[in-house]
This record gives sequence, C-alpha cells and structure tokens, in this order.
Amino acid sequence: MKNDVFTVTNFTLQSFSEVPNVIEKIKTLKKYKILIHIVSYMHNTVLVQTLRKELEKTIPEAHIVLLKHADKKSTSVVMFTIDTDDEEYISDEILKELYLDNTDKKANLDEYRIQLFKRYFTDHLTNLPNLYQLRKDLQNSEDYGLILLKIDNFQTINNFYGFVVGDFVLEFVGNYLKKLLAEHKVYRLSGAEFAITMENNMGFYQLKDYLAEIYEKIRYSEVIYQDTKIFVDFTLASTSNKNNTNMFSKVSMAMMYAKKKGVPYWIYEDRMNFETEYARNLQLSAVVRDAIEDSRVIPYFQAILDNKTGKITKYECLARLIDNNGKILSPQLFIPIAKNIKIYNEVTKSIINKAFEAFENNEYEFSVNLAIEDIMSSEIFNFIITKLKNNPTAKRLTFELLESEAIKDFKKVDRFIGEVVRYGSKVAIDDFGSGYSNFSYLTKLKPNYIKIDGTLIENIDVDEASLMVVETIVDFARKLGIKTIAEYVHSSVVMEKVKELNIDYSQGFYIDEPSLKKELFKK
Repeated sequence: MKNDVFTVTNFTLQSFSEVPNVIEKIKTLKKYKILIHIVSYMHNTVLVQTLRKELEKTIPEAHIVLLKHADKKSTSVVMFTIDTDDEEYISDEILKELYLDNTDKKANLDEYRIQLFKRYFTDHLTNLPNLYQLRKDLQNSEDYGLILLKIDNFQTINNFYGFVVGDFVLEFVGNYLKKLLAEHKVYRLSGAEFAITMENNMGFYQLKDYLAEIYEKIRYSEVIYQDTKIFVDFTLASTSNKNNTNMFSKVSMAMMYAKKKGVPYWIYEDRMNFETEYARNLQLSAVVRDAIEDSRVIPYFQAILDNKTGKITKYECLARLIDNNGKILSPQLFIPIAKNIKIYNEVTKSIINKAFEAFENNEYEFSVNLAIEDIMSSEIFNFIITKLKNNPTAKRLTFELLESEAIKDFKKVDRFIGEVVRYGSKVAIDDFGSGYSNFSYLTKLKPNYIKIDGTLIENIDVDEASLMVVETIVDFARKLGIKTIAEYVHSSVVMEKVKELNIDYSQGFYIDEPSLKKELFKK
C-alpha cells in the first residue's frame, strides 16, 4: 500500500447536537476502505450511541471501533480511509496500534507541557518556587504572612569570587532556608532575594520577635566552597497589617527602608506613609526628566567676598530646577532623584555649560560643585576636559569637590585635579570640617581653596569649640599655602570674627543670597 492513498481525519464533538454536522463532513470523505474509531471517556452516552447509529446508517461498510481516553469533556472521531483496490489493506489491529501510539505521543506532549508550565513557576537554580508562584499563592490565600530575606553582601561575593561561586551561594542559601524554615514555604525571587509565607499574619510585636528569632539563626551563616569560608549577611522585612492589599509592595518598601537605615529587619505599618513618599518621588522623577529635556536646570549665583579688599571677586554656581509652574526646587530635593533615575550626569553638564556661558564675557572668577561620583564618571571627566581645552575662561574656574562621601579612590581624584590644573582651573574642598573631612585630604589633594563648613562658621561667635576648630583649620591651611573661604556668614558679628581669624574669603546671606543675577552677566 502506498502512503499517498492512506489518510487520517479527526473530528471532536462536545455534544450530540454536533453529530449531524460531523456526519455530513464524513460523507464527503467516504472512500473504498474505511475504519472509524470513536474515542470517548464513556461509551454509554447519548453522544456516542447517536454517533455510532448515524455512522452505521450512513456508511454501512465502515468498520467501527470504540476506544477510551481520559478526556471527560469531548468525544473524538478518527476516520482512517484507504483508496485502493488491494484486498490486503491495513488491518484494524494495526490501525488501533497507530491510534494508541498517537495517543501516547499526545500524552507525552501534554506531560511535557505540564513540566514546562511547572518550570515557569520554579527557579531553575534552586528549584524553589519563584516570584510568579509567590504571586499566585498570595492571590489564592486571604490570611497569610510574608517575609522577605535578602543577602546583603551578594554583589560583593559575586564580584570577588565570580558567578559560579555566586550561584553556589544562592543554591546553598535556598536549601539552607528551606531546611531551617521547614514549617514555611520558601521562594527564591530575583537576584539574592528570598521569601517565606506564613499561614497567619502576625501582630506587630509577635512578628518582631519572630523576625528577631529568624535573624539570630541566620546572621552568622557561612558557606563553604572548596575550603573557603564565605560569610553571608541578611536583611529581613515584613508587614503586620491585617489588610493584605498590596502586601508584596509593602514588604518590598520595608526591605528598601531597612537597607537604607542599615538595620537587620523592618516591619511595615500603614502609618509610615511609604506609599506617599514613593508617589512623591515618582512625581518628582517626571518633573526632573522634563526639566532636563526643557533645559530648566539652571545655575543661581552667590557672591564670594574678598575679605582683604572688601570686593566681590567670585561667584559660586548653585544648581536649581524650575518646574512647569515656575517654582524653584533646591538641589537637596531634585539631585537625589536625578541620581536614582540615572540622569544626574545631565544635571552636571547643564550647570557647567551654563556657568561657562554666564562668565564668558566678564572678569569674575566662578566655581561649580562636583560630587565624588562626578569625578569617578569617565563621561563627566571627558566632558570637563573637552570643555577646558583651548578655553580662556577655564583659568577663572574652580571646581568645588563636595564632601558628602569619603574619597575611596585617591588616584582618580588626584588624576582629575592634575588634569584640570593643567588647563588653568583650580580646586576647592567644600564643607571642610564636617562629615568625612580630615587634614590628610589637604596633604594628598593639595587644593587651592578649602571652604570651611557652614555649621562651624555660623556659631563661631557663640560656640568656643567651633571657634577652636576653625582656628585650627585656618592655621593648618595657611601653612600649606591653601586659601580659606568661610561659608554661612549670616551676620555682621560672624563677619567680624571671620576677619579676625584672617580667613581669606567669605560667603553667606549677610553678603549675598543666591539668585539669577541676570544684570551682571549681560553680553
């Protein structure tokens, strides 16, 4: 028998009302040799019996065989037809085996689909249920508790030992948590974050004790990899609210807050108003993006007085943002947002460009602020060097290095200072005397100026300790040949004290307030 004369046709029925339509279709397929399989979960149904009678009436020469399958909802009709005069055509038993083989393949395919679907809800590394399974479980339960656990130092482990060891740590931690917290279901979410669900949502104090108990069990966890001990640190978060609405979001916010504060764990409560803060940050993010695109991040200028001559010789360029309503936002409000949404570099570029434009056609010196991350950024470094090249205005520019963070890479900072000085610019250390400031900075960085922190200057007329610190800074700077600038000079009394200490320059509201000062910079 040739393959091109053998055909298999399938029909599926849900009810006996569909029988006439199927019979009409089968009539058009009628061939010389016919075998029909009626496949159903049960054979004594109206559908099967009606179908059989109609087939026997319509195609009396057909051989009809009843078979079973596991599908309770539908009945199948499989019609084998052979258009040949050969009497030795394929037998019923062979066709039955063909059908069963096809059924087995379909069952295997169904099983594969089930396994594939299961993998969608399973983390491939730890074989723990994943984030999708967690969301599914949370939707199917009304009374439950949720705890998130995050490996604090995983990025360091992954960077230092490599991703192979990193994966080993994640797999170990997953199994460790599953064993340690056997009474709960453990999930691996994304990265180094895990979760456990509890049958009941605990009250605040009960949950606090429970988180403390878990933390004590895992706080000294260590992973052994090829005789190397790797210590793993955790942060935990949960919520004690009886209302489980947006529970995952609330616990995630608690986790971020715990990480920010550097505490072992945190419990979310509605009174914390995290949602309001997040909503405000989202709104501000849009405001900052729009301002960058519309060139509404601008410098305000504040005068710096030469204490010896009594004349204004410098201006500091201070970043401000104008929103759509014309409201001025301070850098304390929008700079952190710009950093979070990865457009802080654009803020720095905008201020530098506009500062150069403002002082291009006058003789004033001017300064712009740079954070440590500006100096660490190759993009900003290259932008600044390109700006300074063949630009005579560069000789009147001072870069003020903000002291918001400790300097960790002195080589990069030293290289930056060396390059900008080569083009005639100067360097100042801002807010000296607070935070991470120390005298070793002065000997390593060799700046042209130091700006004495305003929290020291504003009280030198009433606080003996502040006065002593300022005296020490000024004396040390003078011996190194570094000029000093007093910040926060807010009164005539403080101004007199600054002069008595022989500080070279003064800046503050007593002298001048930050503003656009358009009248000074007209071309």
